[in-house]
Formats: sequence, C-alpha cells, structure tokens
Amino acid sequence: MPPWASTIEPYILIGVVLILAAIVASRISARLGVPALLLFLLVGMLAGSEGPGGIRFDDPRAAQSVGVVALALIIFAGGLQTEWRAVRPVIAPGVGLATLGVFVTAILLGVFAGAVTPLTLQEGLLLGSIVSSTDAAAVFMVLRSKRVSLKGRLKPLLELESGSNDPMAVFLTLSFIYIISDPMNGGLAFSLLFLRQMILGGVIGYLAGLAMVYIVNRLRLEYDGLYSVLTLALVLLTYSATAILGASGFLAVYLAGLVMGSRHFIHKRSLVRFHDGIAWLMQITMFVTLGLLVFPSHLLPVIGSGLAVSAFLMIVARPIAVYLILAFTKMTIREKTLVAWVGLRGAVPVVLASFPVVAGLEQSETMFNLVFFIVLTSALLQGSSIPWVARRLGVDAPLPVAGDEPTVLEVGDCIICMLSEIEVPEGSRVAGKQIVEAGIPEDVQILLINRQGRTFTPTGSTVLRPGDVLLVHAEDDASAELRAALAPPGG
Repeated sequence: MPPWASTIEPYILIGVVLILAAIVASRISARLGVPALLLFLLVGMLAGSEGPGGIRFDDPRAAQSVGVVALALIIFAGGLQTEWRAVRPVIAPGVGLATLGVFVTAILLGVFAGAVTPLTLQEGLLLGSIVSSTDAAAVFMVLRSKRVSLKGRLKPLLELESGSNDPMAVFLTLSFIYIISDPMNGGLAFSLLFLRQMILGGVIGYLAGLAMVYIVNRLRLEYDGLYSVLTLALVLLTYSATAILGASGFLAVYLAGLVMGSRHFIHKRSLVRFHDGIAWLMQITMFVTLGLLVFPSHLLPVIGSGLAVSAFLMIVARPIAVYLILAFTKMTIREKTLVAWVGLRGAVPVVLASFPVVAGLEQSETMFNLVFFIVLTSALLQGSSIPWVARRLGVDAPLPVAGDEPTVLEVGDCIICMLSEIEVPEGSRVAGKQIVEAGIPEDVQILLINRQGRTFTPTGSTVLRPGDVLLVHAEDDASAELRAALAPPGG
C-alpha cells in the first residue's frame, strides 16, 4: 500500500475533483438543455470501477445513507423556497397528484412491469412505487436554460406536487418491501404504516416548522454565521426524530420548510440562499455517489424491458393518473397534457432503488438497474423535450429577466412619495423587541435606523429602542398601521 493511501488528503482531492466536475457539467447541461442530474450521474459512472476513473465502490448501504441525508436537506430547501401564496390556490389538485396520483401511477406501472419483466406482480408493484414520484426541480432547470416559463398555475402546481410526493413514494416502497418480506402480515402493516407515516409525520412537520421560527427568532445568537448551522441541525433533528418515531421524516422536513418559509424570521434571505446551496451540494454528492454505484455493463440486459417500462410510465401510467386527478378542475386539456408529460424522474427513485438491495430482496439488483435505466431515459427523452412540448401546447411564457440580486422593494411610480420617518416613542409597546417579533406590517420595509445620531441598516434581529428614528418605505395605509404598532399601550 502506498504511503499516501493511509492519509485523508487523497480522498479529499478525489471528492473535490468530482464536485468540480459536476459543477462544470451543470454548466454544460444548461447549454444542452438536459437536466443536470443526468450529467451528475454520468460523472459518477465515469469515475466508477467501469469508467476511466476506476474508483471501486460497491456499498449500497453507504449510498443509501448518503441519499437519505441528502434528500432530507433537498426536500427541506424545496419547502422553504415554496411560495405559500402561489401554491395555496392549487392545494387540492397538488395534494391529489402527490398522493392518489402517485398511488395510481405505482399500481398501473407495477402491473405492467410484472407482465413484461422477470419480476413478480409484488416485485413489479415495488418497482412502480420506487419510480412513482417526480422531480420538477429538474424540469424548471431545463425550462430556465431555454428561457421558457409556464403560464398560470402550472408552475406552482408542479412545485407543490414534486415537493410533496416523495413521502408517498417512500411509504409505498417500504410497504411493498414489508409485503414481499412478510406476506402474512403485509396488509396489516401496510395500513398501520400509512396512518403513522402520514398523520404523525404531518403533525411533527408542522410543529417543527413553528418551533424553528420561534427558536431562530428568540435565540439571539452572537454570530450571524451560527444561524445557518442552527437551521441545518434543526432540519436533521426533525428528520431523524420523526423517522425514529416511525413516521415520514421526508414529509416532516418538507412541511417544516413550508411552514418556516411562509413566516418571517431573522436572516431569512441569507438562510434561504444557504439551504439552496446545501441542496445543490447534496444533489451533486448524491448523484455522483449513485453513479459510482452503477455498473454500466449491468444495464445492458435490461435495455429491452427498461425501454418498455419507461415508455409505459411516460405514455400511459403518468397521463392516466394526471387526467384522473385533474378531471374536475378548470384546467384545460393542454395544461393537463403538459402536467402529464412533466413526469421527470430524478433523485428519489434512484435512492429508493437501494432500499430493496439493502433489504436483501431476490430481484433487488434487477430492480435497481431498471430504475436507473428509467431515470436515464426520462431525463433524456422528457427532459430535453419539455420546452418544445410547452411551446407546442401553447402553455409557455417568457422567463422573467432577473438580475444577480433579487428585487428588494416593490414600489409604484413614486419611490420618494412612499418614504417617511417614524420615531419609536417613549413607552412604545415594541421597545426592547427585535424587528422580526415587533408586529411590523408586511408591506412596510425599514430601510435605515437613526439612533442617537448614528445611522445603520437594520436586520430582523435588530432591537428597537425608544427614540429610534425609522426610515420606512410604505404606502400611507401601511405607515398608519406601523405608527399604531409603535404607539404606547393605550396611546
């Protein structure tokens, strides 16, 4: 063994090189109009034992562990960035697609897979469950690279579905593993697991989101950088504690992110960006790891059955599920067709494919290779064609041009007209409170604070004091609400 093999530095170098290669691949994916996840997987495969990299990696349990942690952080970031105002009008169809739609897709595909592959019916249903969830993040990446967006409520509907359908896929996967492993008690375990996973996971997730907001706003840390560490720890605490209690940790972290993102908390913009960056790092880590786990030569025997199953999923199972769930909505047939086609498979199916392997099921390797092949074909065929399909259906819209920084102020024709100075009076009910907990109206932006002749830009953790002069940007009605909020009790 060479001397360097016993040190950590070579492994750090290999990891960094793979991450940098994946980042470069993401740039290439934008030019080619294919999802970055496809190239992340390719980087892993090229670095693997059958690629030029020659890295020997054959540990499904380690890959599953990496995937579970990565998914928890990715799903939380998705919930945190979901705009509640946008998804609220599409709650009913979104939840329907994320639950019943996933179930219908899994059953239809499972029956078909049991008929055309070497898998039994139960194993086919397990395969259908594994690939039943979608990854709309990859879809929007493709649309962004082609400067295309979607009209109306299509975008929030797809965001809500993709963010919330992973727990259902996890639940179905675990349930069919139980049924295959213990056919006698599988049905009872299926019912009990559903109730515990969904109900308890939902309750814990909602309460965890409220707790996160409370802790972040009240802890008052001395160093701003610790808030990122705090939220990261709280996400992993929520997932692990929920999973230990036998509920859906993925549902819990998604709801926690959704609840937290819909409320005000300290350093919100910077924390949202931090978790977005963590989500990207986790996607790269997860897909490169899974790419290392794949042996390309093992995919050759499943090409025929893989193409048949993938085609059935894209052309039959997914459209039937979508048209069934959206049958009573006001969406047009063109919009429903776009939703049906945007069934891109991504991170979750490949991670879930490692579950049967770890469980030691008989056909687990065949299922893993089929899932990997389905994800590849979905990314290639659906991913590359989504902009063209959106244009042909007439549901595309120009992508808004955005600068490097998000717009801070939402102003009308006269910016100066909406600026005013408001003083915090003696005995104010908000004196001694942080801005984030002072009950400031949502339409008010505090731009500057003058305190005893010193002017500074406040943050959510800034404590208001009597005599502070606030430079605020707000409409007249909102300014009046702020003055009322600052007034002393009874004033």
